[in-house]
Amino acid sequence: MCKAYSVDLRKRVLDDLKRKDDKKAASELFNVGIATVYRWIRQQKEKGHVEPHRREFVHRKLDYNLLKKYVKVHPDYFLLEIAKHFSVTEQAIFYALKKLKITRKKGSPLQGAG
Repeated sequence: MCKAYSVDLRKRVLDDLKRKDDKKAASELFNVGIATVYRWIRQQKEKGHVEPHRREFVHRKLDYNLLKKYVKVHPDYFLLEIAKHFSVTEQAIFYALKKLKITRKKGSPLQGAG
């Protein structure tokens, strides 16, 4: 994920624009995009500051602790069955298990039968 520009840089760009109102020259001088300069100007007018937006909380639909317990109780369930239980997609279960470093079986239960 990209990091936000520093508040110091944002203020320097806006101060430069107060001295001379040339947005294109300011964007080239400070090596930021022209759209970024316009966004900072708009943010300064609307909010009164140029602080970057910070997310306070990321809501997860899937509780990793419950998932761990569920997989421990039902180790032979397929991703689809686990996904239906938690009302999410198979991909969500796959990535959650990958993040938790829980490996899943690779073959079907009928592979060994013959």
